Amino acid sequence: MTWTTPAEIVDRVLRRWDRGDILGARITGEHLFPLELRLKGPSPGDITNHFGDVQDWARVLTEAEERDGFKLRRKTTRNRVQGTNQIPAAVVIETETDALCLIRRQKEADRFQTLAETTLSRFPALRPWLARRALALLDHAAHWEQVLAVLDRFATYPRPNLYIRQLDIPGVDTKFIEGHRRLIAELLDEILPENAIDDSAMGVKGFNQRYGLRTEPPLVRFRLLDPSLDLCGLIDISLPPEQFASLKLNVRRVFITENRTNGLTFPDCPHSLVVFGLGYGLDRLARIDWLAGVNIHYWGDLDTHSFGILDRLRAIIPHTRSFLMDRETLDDHRTLWGQEHPDKRYIGEPTRLTSPELDLFNDLRHDRLGDRIRLEQEQIGYSWLEQALEAIT
Repeated sequence: MTWTTPAEIVDRVLRRWDRGDILGARITGEHLFPLELRLKGPSPGDITNHFGDVQDWARVLTEAEERDGFKLRRKTTRNRVQGTNQIPAAVVIETETDALCLIRRQKEADRFQTLAETTLSRFPALRPWLARRALALLDHAAHWEQVLAVLDRFATYPRPNLYIRQLDIPGVDTKFIEGHRRLIAELLDEILPENAIDDSAMGVKGFNQRYGLRTEPPLVRFRLLDPSLDLCGLIDISLPPEQFASLKLNVRRVFITENRTNGLTFPDCPHSLVVFGLGYGLDRLARIDWLAGVNIHYWGDLDTHSFGILDRLRAIIPHTRSFLMDRETLDDHRTLWGQEHPDKRYIGEPTRLTSPELDLFNDLRHDRLGDRIRLEQEQIGYSWLEQALEAIT
């Protein structure tokens, strides 16, 4: 029979606990109790044909009522075979205390109450969060005082413009904040004023920017392709963008390529350097003023994705020229063609490509040359690269 059992009654109350309803009601003042739960019981046919089972079921529930502290609400049934009987129809849990005893959560509720009172005494603005996320408080109960200490620091000194390592919070180390950024972010969003939050930064990766912490600066890696330009004997250098911007070099040409191997093996070239490994960080070049006075060449794969990058780069540095991203190079390396990943194809509408570039881009994106054709830049022959350099230098 699929009639409600005492274990199922406990499970239904546990679900209320697991959703945070019971503890949340303490914060909101909502009246959950008395709580009535309807029972799935025997049908008239069951009473007629399985009356013994019905009696056993009712007896088990009655024993649970005496043992577990809930109340049974019964209904009167009249059956032409079994006569008039009182059948359990619902369970009534009269108080929160009864519910907590039934699901054995008294200690957790007491712990929550203590932490919630402490929290609200220091941060009244967290009341809505506690109502929504009561169980999250319990999940972090062991280190909740450290969490509150972090909130105190940001509430007192919002947007500190420091590295996390520099936040001097007693009992809290750098790794604690880094390991609990998601939780701390939820709480800071509740307690900080709007002008202390950068809404453009989202998620764990945007934590530092969102709350005014300093982040390790992204680096620009480059190789000086002319030995006479070395900096104290160094030719392979990584610098923060602002330091790269301050360089004063006798450079006339800058090559930009994503592939690290190509950057490391790029041939020597007079008055030139190669920037590589920027990934999606092309914006790092936006404030490098001296790039406006040199020739810029972008070398990407021959696929839709790289033409999209070229288009975006020209929004930053309009005079950028493509390098080895032409039809002749593609045709000459036909035996080395591969396929572009379907999820990484550029689906935008480029507005800054030259006519030959746009024609080739359209052939690639419309699969006129084959299915998702691409030529990776590292597949291009080294001698082909050297010849192309000779043609432009």
